Amino acid sequence: MNILLTSVGRRAYMVKYFKEIEGVDEVHVSNSDDLSVAFKYADKSVISPLIFDKNYIPFLLDYCKKNKIDILIPFFDIDVPVLARNKDAFAKVGTNVIVPSPEIADICNDKWKTYLFLKENGFNVPKTYLNMPSLISAIKKGELNYPIILKPRFGCGSLVMSIAENEESLRFYYNQNIKNINSSYLKYESADKEDKIIFQECLKGQEYGADIINDLDGNFITAIVRKKVAMRAGETDIAEISDQIEIVAAAEKLGKLTGHIANMDCDLFLVDGKAYFLEMNARFGGGYPFSHMGGCNLPRAIVNWCRGEPVENSLLLAKTGILGYKELFVTEH
Repeated sequence: MNILLTSVGRRAYMVKYFKEIEGVDEVHVSNSDDLSVAFKYADKSVISPLIFDKNYIPFLLDYCKKNKIDILIPFFDIDVPVLARNKDAFAKVGTNVIVPSPEIADICNDKWKTYLFLKENGFNVPKTYLNMPSLISAIKKGELNYPIILKPRFGCGSLVMSIAENEESLRFYYNQNIKNINSSYLKYESADKEDKIIFQECLKGQEYGADIINDLDGNFITAIVRKKVAMRAGETDIAEISDQIEIVAAAEKLGKLTGHIANMDCDLFLVDGKAYFLEMNARFGGGYPFSHMGGCNLPRAIVNWCRGEPVENSLLLAKTGILGYKELFVTEH
């Protein structure tokens, strides 16, 4: 069995997890450049076109066909909806792409759609606004107060995120962040959108992450919750596996509602005993290693599911109370 991990970036640990699985022959990785430590660990690596390049999907289809790729798993938000729309084309060359439906992929990749989806389905969410006039009006009415979080409507890893303490800094960050969006990869998804930034209430509480795990038929299996202890560049560096029942219950409801497959990485806050969802990422997130070190082995489960083999529930459980630290990789030229 051969596996391709696309937009692999910093996920070298995922290469290791898949290479440890009995019956996996080769682990391939792709990225838009070779500045990825994952290239050092993979059996084969390739530099792909950019995701929004017209040749991206044809390139991957040809690569999968030539290298007999059985499973393709993306690790970048903007990769997920593109692959979801082309899942049938990959199936024709024998490659099972581990992504949700195009509808769920689009909701997860658009923070405004995420907010609306969660709110309409009864989940707790921070107050969120799509444009400056509606935000200023809400502040003047006393519906929310500073500080205000500014986030790109599309994107991940806390890229172009700011915290405004007053109206002056709000307008400054807004203008600055628009410039940054237009000069980064975020410009591709935002190109035809008038509103490129969302504004969110700044919640005061403990931040958590959750891996919501479904099988490949979209059936909910489990939710692994981690208390975030330290962050770096939008990813969790230190975390503790938790059994917060409020978050587990909310995560189960969400997993059953979305019917996604494999992992959905979510960011939440626990405020006054209530779970508030911030983001949904229909992929392995940067917090998955904590679930893995707690005893969960989703990569092995995915391989088993694709083989048509049973997966014991014990394979997807994580021991609570474990405090994990993410390592940095150092290589020599």
